[in-house]
Amino acid sequence: MTYKFPENFWWGSAASGPQTEGAADVDGRKPSIWDHWYDIEPGRFFNDVGPTNTSNFYYQYKEDIALMKQTGHNSFRTSIQWSRLIPDGIGEVNPKAVDFYNRVIDEMLANNVEPFMNLYHFDMPMSMQENGGFESREVVDAYATFAKTCFELFGDRVKHWFTFNEPIVPVEAGYLYDMHYPNVVDFKRATQVAYHTTLAHALAVKEFHALEIPEGQIGIILNLTPSYPRSQNPADLKAAHIADLIFNRSFLDPVTKGEFPADLVEIIREHDALPEYTEEDLAIIKNNIIDILGVNYYQPRRVKAKEYAAHPDAPFMPEHLFDNYEMPYRKMNPYRGWEIFERAIYDIAINLRDNYDNIPFFISENGMGVEGESRYRNADGMIEDTYRIDFIKSHLKWLHKAIEEGSNCHGYHLWTFMDCWSWANAYKNRYGLVEVDLDNDFKRTVKASGHWYKELSENNGFED
Repeated sequence: MTYKFPENFWWGSAASGPQTEGAADVDGRKPSIWDHWYDIEPGRFFNDVGPTNTSNFYYQYKEDIALMKQTGHNSFRTSIQWSRLIPDGIGEVNPKAVDFYNRVIDEMLANNVEPFMNLYHFDMPMSMQENGGFESREVVDAYATFAKTCFELFGDRVKHWFTFNEPIVPVEAGYLYDMHYPNVVDFKRATQVAYHTTLAHALAVKEFHALEIPEGQIGIILNLTPSYPRSQNPADLKAAHIADLIFNRSFLDPVTKGEFPADLVEIIREHDALPEYTEEDLAIIKNNIIDILGVNYYQPRRVKAKEYAAHPDAPFMPEHLFDNYEMPYRKMNPYRGWEIFERAIYDIAINLRDNYDNIPFFISENGMGVEGESRYRNADGMIEDTYRIDFIKSHLKWLHKAIEEGSNCHGYHLWTFMDCWSWANAYKNRYGLVEVDLDNDFKRTVKASGHWYKELSENNGFED
């Protein structure tokens, strides 16, 4: 069967500044929370590998962008590091950073690769974290100034902008589950960070629209994890609804509809965790909705009704309202510990069609991390990652079905272009279309999936 996609479909990949640029302490960049955390607790990082060098994109960007063209990219998303552009978070703009990002953007355009630029990928400048991070209204305003600065500097060439990547993740990882710095476990502080992140996003949208950039679009990247109930029992259905409210709709509704779900607000009120807010701020959120949505999809969330009550003295967590559920015989990526469930990408698309005014969206991340890929190297030195090709195809089939049924999808970006450093796993799991050899001067080698991706892009689809 032939799977053809709409004309001008965006084929490309996504990455982030902190995970690829390296050069963490050169040309005026100052520490983010990751640099600071690694300095004080390197043992919290996989194999003690920190964010200093990552994939060396800062020095090899020309080679990398040529490889993007070679692997069929017509678009690519990365991020501008706040700690590089405005090293103190507020105040002086770093001219060396402006020069670097200008060179990257110009090189992409010269190779017919459309730049998609994200402003925040978990990388709070340490100076801003010391001022309270997104618990602080001052930091919210500082972020809005950073966003406006980026639009003014680069908006003449960058038309697709995104305020945050997966904003729920710093809330969960940094303020609930002790997975990221600042290692807070406090539901009320988490709701304040989530609310202020939404407000910071809306202020950036307001700044962007005020500039009236021709053909410009601004959006946000959300990791949407459909919540599937164990059964159709009302208790399981309610558990799935609550998980969906907390982990999906907490950001999806305010950025697309301008309002937080009323039943989510009620849950937060019941647990005495309402954030500090003003009516003026709520109006800003209401009046500054997005033009386009990026959807990151990796795995579903499966839940069931609580079997045992939480300990009365335990700090409140979302999981006090539902249990996670492991479906028997689920298909797994054993290296990442994630379920592979391709149909969810269709369910997300149909949900956006039916419940969110068929908002324009694209798949902004989807991918498969595999450990020890060198065992698949052929005699020519290329990694034969046919499993990645199969993974992409199986998701694209469901995405194609959704588009055929009227879903307003404009593209597919794989995570990621080249192997990169990750927050929890360093370089253990590789995701790239292009191999990065850390032991050989960051040598790049296109994998089998990279060659196939070029065919996918050139044919605007595939046969299977």
